[in-house]
Amino acid sequence: MTWTDALTWRMRRLLALLQRARGSLFSRGWRGTWRRILQEFKGSPRASSQPRLLPLDWAFAPFAVPNASNPDVSVIIPVHGHLAHTLACLRSIAACGDRTAFEVIVVDDASPDASAATLAQIQGLRLLGLPRNLGFVGACNAGAAAARGQFLCFLNNDTQVTPGWLDALRACFDDVSDCGIAGARLLYPDGRLQECGALVFADGSAWNCGRFESPDQPRYLYRRECDYVSGAALMIPADLFREVGGFDTRYAPAYYEDTDLAFAVRAAGHRVLVQPASTVIHCEGVTAGIDPEHGIKRHQVKNKARFAGKWATALLKQARPGTREAEAIARAETGRPRLLVIESTLPDASRDSGSLRLVELLRIVGQLGWRVSLMPDDRRMDLALAARLGAVGVQVVVPGNQRSWLGAHADDFAVVMLSRYAVASVWMAQVRKLAPRAQVIFDTVDLNFLRELRAAKLARSGTQRADALRAHELALIAASDCTLLVSDVELALVQAEIPRARLRLVGNIHRVQEPITPFSDRADLLFIGGFQHPPNRDAVQWFAREVLPLLHPRLPELCLHVIGNVDAQARDALRDAHVVLHGRVDDLRPWLERCRVSIAPLRYGAGVKGKINTAMASGLPVVATSIAAEAMALTDGVDVLLADTPETLAVTIERAYTDQALWQRLSRGGMNNVRLHFSRARARDVLREILQSPLPPG
Repeated sequence: MTWTDALTWRMRRLLALLQRARGSLFSRGWRGTWRRILQEFKGSPRASSQPRLLPLDWAFAPFAVPNASNPDVSVIIPVHGHLAHTLACLRSIAACGDRTAFEVIVVDDASPDASAATLAQIQGLRLLGLPRNLGFVGACNAGAAAARGQFLCFLNNDTQVTPGWLDALRACFDDVSDCGIAGARLLYPDGRLQECGALVFADGSAWNCGRFESPDQPRYLYRRECDYVSGAALMIPADLFREVGGFDTRYAPAYYEDTDLAFAVRAAGHRVLVQPASTVIHCEGVTAGIDPEHGIKRHQVKNKARFAGKWATALLKQARPGTREAEAIARAETGRPRLLVIESTLPDASRDSGSLRLVELLRIVGQLGWRVSLMPDDRRMDLALAARLGAVGVQVVVPGNQRSWLGAHADDFAVVMLSRYAVASVWMAQVRKLAPRAQVIFDTVDLNFLRELRAAKLARSGTQRADALRAHELALIAASDCTLLVSDVELALVQAEIPRARLRLVGNIHRVQEPITPFSDRADLLFIGGFQHPPNRDAVQWFAREVLPLLHPRLPELCLHVIGNVDAQARDALRDAHVVLHGRVDDLRPWLERCRVSIAPLRYGAGVKGKINTAMASGLPVVATSIAAEAMALTDGVDVLLADTPETLAVTIERAYTDQALWQRLSRGGMNNVRLHFSRARARDVLREILQSPLPPG
């Protein structure tokens, strides 16, 4: 790039920032704008720290491990002595609380100590004793033969698992249809990375990715394809395990059996994934030692030769010994198209509906066979958010020089998606210049100019800013190869302005969860939304000022619970015993189950409202204004109640709050609306059509 190109880009970026600042001043005032600027400079939290291990010198007392009557997963742990490690492993499993239905099978491989007698006292444990020592391969195959689960998870006894480890492995098979094996990220007890997937070179030698590195390295934080994963923590469908013949006994007693299994699974047309969201601490060398010349470890050299002979043809496609790890990892992931997403900041599904929608979109794109990378425009690396995105296969990249990085990797990406107007205004021209062969998708999230126009009319102010936004936003749509819009109202508006534009409707994406708490055990109102979004601030302040006073005589004990970031100025303005500001919460589910009615009293805005989708997806009835319910295919009295004035809102909320039959009808109707209009399946159909059919030139 020439210095003039760089200067042009920087000027465009500066103008975009000034436009955002001007819009923020208009919407939030100078105090709110200053608080928003300060948020950009907060430090990034760490994703992990040194693991907490259960002590080995624990005085045994009987305990219980989960034992589902109809297990989805069978956790198989082969043991040969080392009782203290086995007990610590089982205690860690018992403490994790994973949601997956599973059983635990310990295969006692003729232990020389008192393992069998002690393990027999653990409630729920299935103990399988072998009459003679078969080694790791034989013990795992014996455990698999006795397993009842649809999936098998092999786990070394010198490991300790962490919360969510099993759920994360199991989710790989739901997310990736051709997943054949999923493996955990292994850490040393001191917190260093032991392995995050592994590579096999053309001579049959292997390499553990990330060994001795920090587990917080972004390149190891995302679910990806690899050559094999360690048998220390490996999940596979039971039918597939049997189809490929289980662990090959030629490698008995141990070593290279996991590598061989991965090659057999790949030969059968399946993929091998490492899932860093599943973290397991592995005390490497406890059972086998670390000396390749003595003990069971000596079989490693012999079995390498056996493996190289069996898979000689397949090894011709592997990287040559000495290939750099990054290059070998990229080679293992070849063959699938790549999508780059540029977003203003790392999306947080718990923060706002736009982020939730984007995360779901990226999950679906991965399910369609694409590799997904995301570059935040603000260049902030939040390791915790990067890890959450990585769990669904999204690689976060934060290069020091974004333009140089994009230019160097331009040919890697078949499609670049620009998320939100602010990002597209900066990056559209740059992407066209630096990655001319990539198709460009503009995901509007909502139309900025429409929201600004409505805000100006509500405030009875001029529409000059909205008019300027309209011209620029429509120009970006015209310059893209495909534009995603979230509502049919916005789609029709743009279609009328630019008839030749390729437009697609992709609304919010939610999964229905049936409500648990009955009507009689619920109380109070719920509002979901942070005040950094001006329409939310206006809605709550207007509701507290105009509507709550009308409700109090009818429902004196009623409280409004507000979930979302609220600044100090707004808190001062909302000092009311009947308004409770909770700030941002990690889990909305308890509030969706506790409250009786969700409200969306928006007076302006655009797009599809995630607060309404979220409530309806959990069976919580919604009372909303007409503008809030716009373009959501809702019918008053069937799946929502609509009202626009303070008086009608008060009356309508009282009806929903006191009429149990109406409440139940709205609950069912809302869930049906989400299933019909805002499901993953609906979004998947649209994305498949966009990504699998050639995009016309922009």
